[in-house]
Amino acid sequence: MARTEAKPDDKKQSPEDFVQYGEGYADITLSRPLKIGDTFVSAVRMREPELRDNLAFDKARGTDAEKEVTVFCNLLEMSPEQIHRLPLRDYRRVSAAYMGFLD
Repeated sequence: MARTEAKPDDKKQSPEDFVQYGEGYADITLSRPLKIGDTFVSAVRMREPELRDNLAFDKARGTDAEKEVTVFCNLLEMSPEQIHRLPLRDYRRVSAAYMGFLD
């Protein structure tokens, strides 16, 4: 397999590059549009987590990863099928936005 070298202008993005926080929400810019229903979206909005979301995580069954997906689905108002279609890069963006609420 050929190894590609990073170009000087390639940089790892930080949450400030793709997350905009507002009053009780975060808008997350996706790396590429995601088809939801008949529409392509280039950003998703996550509401700020509340205590009830943490309690729901604790009560849910499954692995920690499965429970995390359930919480993200609630916060993003997305179905599990929709969130499962996110590229891993965008799932990491969602996770980074979530962590930003906890700081």
